[in-house]
Amino acid sequence: MLSGVTGRARPRLGSLFLAPATKTLPALQSGTGNHRFRSTSSAQGFSELARERSKTVTSFYNQSAIDVSAEKSSGKYLHKELPVRIAHRIKGFRSLPFIIGCNPTILQVHELYIRAYHMVSDFPQIKDQEVEARFCKLVQQLLDDHKDVVTMLAQGFRECRRHIQDETIIRSFLDTTLCSRLGIRMLATHHLALHEDNPDFVGIICRRLSPKKIIEKWVDFSRRLCEHQYGNSPRVRINGHVAARFPFIPLPLDYILPELLKNAMRATMESHLDTPYNVPDVVVTIANNDIDFVIRISDRGGGIPHRIIDKVMDYHFSTAEESVQDPRMSNLFNTITNSGNQSSPMHGFGFGLPTSRAYAEYLGGSLSVQSMQGIGTDVYLRLRHIDGKGESFRV
Repeated sequence: MLSGVTGRARPRLGSLFLAPATKTLPALQSGTGNHRFRSTSSAQGFSELARERSKTVTSFYNQSAIDVSAEKSSGKYLHKELPVRIAHRIKGFRSLPFIIGCNPTILQVHELYIRAYHMVSDFPQIKDQEVEARFCKLVQQLLDDHKDVVTMLAQGFRECRRHIQDETIIRSFLDTTLCSRLGIRMLATHHLALHEDNPDFVGIICRRLSPKKIIEKWVDFSRRLCEHQYGNSPRVRINGHVAARFPFIPLPLDYILPELLKNAMRATMESHLDTPYNVPDVVVTIANNDIDFVIRISDRGGGIPHRIIDKVMDYHFSTAEESVQDPRMSNLFNTITNSGNQSSPMHGFGFGLPTSRAYAEYLGGSLSVQSMQGIGTDVYLRLRHIDGKGESFRV
């Protein structure tokens, strides 16, 4: 068993690397009248993409007082970067097989991105604090408009799954789209957070994040779901480097941890239906070092059958039949996650693990599963420090 905290030098909080995205050369023209947004059948404006590399942003201000110039600089960067990233997502939707791209739910997401592109592109240049404040309201509106995109994509691909002939194309599309969405939300949320005077944060970067505390938060969340569904939930023991603290961004963990904990609890309860009030604990182990940190979640839920172990990280579009999924469970999940700035539920769509894997890899880490059929499963989440040795991840 691990104990104590690995010795680490005092954290250097200077930069979070934001990857350059490619610029669109032609700007789409604004509409007239009621500004009706373009149909997804239109190819104009998005045919030429990605020739010039946009600048990276590497500096974040380590200060408690709000720096107005930092807000303005961040706003200008976001105003320039968002249309670039959104345009790439639109191009991705238009690269889907025709019959899949015509699915009403997927088409709705496509239209959301087109609408967002025009809203940001048509916004005036940020020259003063008043314009920047209006831009913040626009950014918040876009975050709200897109909060259900993951669920909508899952629903859309489930509806047209019988038309999918090449799953590698779909996996590549979903990995890219979901990770791009995470990156955009991190940039947007960081800009909004710069306006908050929080001594523990620099934007969305927690200066001294405690893995134990964030795990405990999502343990409580997952136990509530489990108790609602099964009448009881397994206890969770946390060990290892429980006193570790380091600079990190909580947002990705807020997506990944509840999914992993929920899976462990559900497997535990469903493998002990005969003794629902006498179930083994779920054990979470934290390991911290100078390069990365690892969170291992171990359950005794019987493990994963051999016939599907190689597919657990694939987008299956359905892991729970609609007929057996309790709608009250989804409603409760919606209520809790929305109150915690989470996206909509992933349970029942087969998106939880593959999305978590994609997020972990996007952040320079990994998510792996080790199963002992008949005993249980260990899931390893490995993420690179943003202030550790070597280059950090890029958003």
